[in-house]
Amino acid sequence: MVQTEAYITLALVLFVLGTMGVMLRRNAILVFMSVELMLNATNLALAAFARHWGHESGHLFVFFIITVAAAEVAVGLALIVAIFRSKNSINIDELHQMEG
Repeated sequence: MVQTEAYITLALVLFVLGTMGVMLRRNAILVFMSVELMLNATNLALAAFARHWGHESGHLFVFFIITVAAAEVAVGLALIVAIFRSKNSINIDELHQMEG
């Protein structure tokens, strides 16, 4: 049986990679994927702690986070497509210069 520490370590590594992706990338799609990676790392940590302590409430939080992530994907991708159609770019440095 895999120890809880292994799951938490993996979740930490995934969360740090996601954070680095959000902070270092300039492409909106890559930033978006990095946020999803951070949400999945949180899900992994919650599920590992729920299994370790024998509480089902952690699994309930995981389902809520998955629901929020699905809504974020729907809205976020729609916004990214709309911005790309109007600006022909999804570079974050260029988006702050959007006018009207």
